Amino acid sequence: MSDKELSRKIVTLVGGEENVNSVFHCATRLRFQLNDRTKADKAALEATPGIITVVESGGQFQVVVGNNVGQVFEHMMAETNLQDAENAGEKKEETSEKTSFLGKAVDIISSIFSPLLGALAGAGLLKGILALILSLHWINDKSGTYLILSAASDSVFYFLPVFLAVTSSRKFKTNTFVSVAIAGALVYPAVIAAVSSPERLAFLSIPIILINYSSSVIPIILAVWVQSYVERWFNSFIHQSVKNIIVPMLVLLVVIPLTFLAFGPIGNIISQGLANGFTWVYNLSPLVAGAVAGAFWQVFVIFGVHWGFVPVMLSNIATLGYDTMLPMLTAAVLSQAGATLGVFLKSRNTQMKALAGSSTLAAVFGITEPTIYGITLKLKKPFIYACISGGIGGAIIASGGATAKSFSLPSLLALPTYFGAGFLWLVIGLLVAFVLAMVLVMVLGFDDPKEETVKAAPTPEKKETLIEKEILVSPLQGKVLPLEESSDVAFASGAMGKGILIEPTEGVLTSPVDGTITTVFPTGHAIGITSNDGAEILIHVGVNTVKLKGQFFDKRVKEGDVVTQGQLLLEFDIEQIQAAGYPTATPIIVTNSAQYLDVLKTAESEVKRQDYLMTVVV
Repeated sequence: MSDKELSRKIVTLVGGEENVNSVFHCATRLRFQLNDRTKADKAALEATPGIITVVESGGQFQVVVGNNVGQVFEHMMAETNLQDAENAGEKKEETSEKTSFLGKAVDIISSIFSPLLGALAGAGLLKGILALILSLHWINDKSGTYLILSAASDSVFYFLPVFLAVTSSRKFKTNTFVSVAIAGALVYPAVIAAVSSPERLAFLSIPIILINYSSSVIPIILAVWVQSYVERWFNSFIHQSVKNIIVPMLVLLVVIPLTFLAFGPIGNIISQGLANGFTWVYNLSPLVAGAVAGAFWQVFVIFGVHWGFVPVMLSNIATLGYDTMLPMLTAAVLSQAGATLGVFLKSRNTQMKALAGSSTLAAVFGITEPTIYGITLKLKKPFIYACISGGIGGAIIASGGATAKSFSLPSLLALPTYFGAGFLWLVIGLLVAFVLAMVLVMVLGFDDPKEETVKAAPTPEKKETLIEKEILVSPLQGKVLPLEESSDVAFASGAMGKGILIEPTEGVLTSPVDGTITTVFPTGHAIGITSNDGAEILIHVGVNTVKLKGQFFDKRVKEGDVVTQGQLLLEFDIEQIQAAGYPTATPIIVTNSAQYLDVLKTAESEVKRQDYLMTVVV
């Protein structure tokens, strides 16, 4: 199944577009907020090729896809009216489902931090590599090369409040550029310089507690949250004619001073509290802290609540200059990779062995969901062995005092960010976690799924070949063209299947077969039908007409309707569509044509509705 087909299938099985309150994605998962979870078919989703598993946690309906989640998400955004990537994580409206406080907290944190994950991890890795080559004296810290690379690796962290302002504004549904202006004030050069100045500042005679907000996390999130309420309040009574100018001015006038006077210091106290609280727990017993983190991290990943630890890690780095949690979590990640390698070496199931081989590599680089759901958790015992090994490796790493100097994804790639005190113990802990998990799997074993054997069927008596066929009539009136003339490459290339192109002269579309409506796009521009004999037909009115968002289309059927040949499915306004700049040439595609011997087409240059159009030969 292609990424595009998978995205369509997922939208259908979560209850349709109308059941999706919001959706965004992280490294491997599509994270849905659904209006009604009972409408989602979890079993069908889990049985769909391309979907690893489905997790309901933290107030979210999480569809685990794997490394291609970004491509699936892009197709989903292109073909639906759901929020696009610019508004990832923003809710359309309040969902009717009640969510626990923990669920809401996880949803907010994951929505704010997941879009930044790539930039944070990439910059953190670059920062670690730069520190490593500097310590090896391969580069001079006074050189221009070092300055540029240092700026590249530090910029994300120094201006982290600005990045968080963007994602927070989307989550809290407030003006993004005003949020960025608030963050900009926090890292304004004169303000940063004033922090180290002996002179005390005040705002309207109220003393200001000056703090260096570069790399801070909590203060800007609090500020944007308050901004969302202040902005809505001003919008409620300021006249429409001046709202676009006056409201931003008033919000800046109110929120920025309040941030410096209250929200900033409070947020800083919370950040320091998180960092100091974790340090206190860690100092009680590094060994116990490492064992717990290494053993249970992947359990948190299963339930999708691991995002709650991201602010703690970032707060540690911002306030302490280092974090001790990330190295311990790397042991948990590599223990899963080791257990999967053990499955690869021991399993006699060809399919399981192939999956384990590719999953091992993904896990080593920090992507463990395919490993967990496809291998270790599915087989149960390998997951337990990995947790035990991760706990032991984490205890060794924590006892050795390893730290992360910058944020990164816990994986083998993050090693440069851990360079320094305790690095040797880190390497030992990771080796123990990986090797011990692999050995436990190979020695103690697991329930290896038996490979199904297909018995050879008896050779049938030679019979005369019977050719079966199915007739499709034209759903439109208009000019017949070769499919290759479509301006959409996906259709013209035949990648979607064999078919024909019709330039309609009348905006009426009827069913070409007796069958069932399997897909009706919310925008009305495309309809999928499965005939009673199994032909899967896609009718796509025009090119890029999804961008019209349903304008000029009048749907007459819905998904699941049983239709007869010639029944009205859709009406559309040809002139309005063309006036809006969109071609109306309509492909009629047999999307499962690869299952047939051939698809024969009419030789006529023009057709009327219900004229002969195509023959599907079985």
